[in-house]
Amino acid sequence: MKLYDCAVAPNPRRARMFIAEKGIEVPKIEIDILSGGNLKPDYFSVNPRGLLPLLETDDGTRFDEVMAICRYIEELHPMPCLLGRTPVERAQVESLQRKMEFDGMIAGSEVFRNQHPQFAARSIPGGGGAEIEAIPQLVQRGTQTLSRFFDALESYLETVNLWPVTRSRWSISLRCVQSTSLLGWTSRFRTVIRTPKLGTRRFRVAQVRRLSPPQRR
Repeated sequence: MKLYDCAVAPNPRRARMFIAEKGIEVPKIEIDILSGGNLKPDYFSVNPRGLLPLLETDDGTRFDEVMAICRYIEELHPMPCLLGRTPVERAQVESLQRKMEFDGMIAGSEVFRNQHPQFAARSIPGGGGAEIEAIPQLVQRGTQTLSRFFDALESYLETVNLWPVTRSRWSISLRCVQSTSLLGWTSRFRTVIRTPKLGTRRFRVAQVRRLSPPQRR
C-alpha cells in the first residue's frame, strides 16, 4: 500500500491522522498541491481527477476519497474502532462526519481557494486540469458559514461526553477544520474567522485527542 499525500492540505491530513490512530505505517508519496503538482501528467496518470489523498493498494486498486480510504483501512485494521461499533454509532459518526465536511471544510476551502493567488485559475479542488476561475464573493460567504459552523458545533459539544467523541472518525475532520493550517491560511489574507474563545469545548476535543496515542500525525 502507498498513500499519495500533501503535507499542507487538510484532506490528506485527515487520511494521515486516521492511519496514525490505527498505529500502522503506510509509505507516502508527496505531491505539492500549491505548485500544481497534482495537475501534472505524472500524477494525472495515477488519478485523472487530480485529487489528494489517494491510496493505492498492493494489487493496484486506487481510492481517491478520504472516507473510502478510511473505510478500507478500518476493514483491514478494525482496532481501535474509529467508525462506530454499533449501527447507531456508525450512523452517528457518518452524520457528524458529513457535517464537518459540508459545513466546515467546504466553507474553509471557499475562503482559501477564492483568494489565494496560486488558485486564481483553479478554485475547485482537482478540476481535471481545466481552468476554473476564483470567485472573490465566495470568500465572504465561506467566512460567514465557518463562523456559523463553529457556533453550532460549540452548542452540540455541550451535550456530549467528550472522551468517546474524540475516539471517532469525525473528530479527525473537526481537528482539520480548526487546524492552524486552515485558519492560518485564511488569516494570512486578513480574513477574520470568528470562532469561540480558547478553552471552549471544541478546543477541549483537540486537547483530549492529544492525550490519546499515537502522537504522530
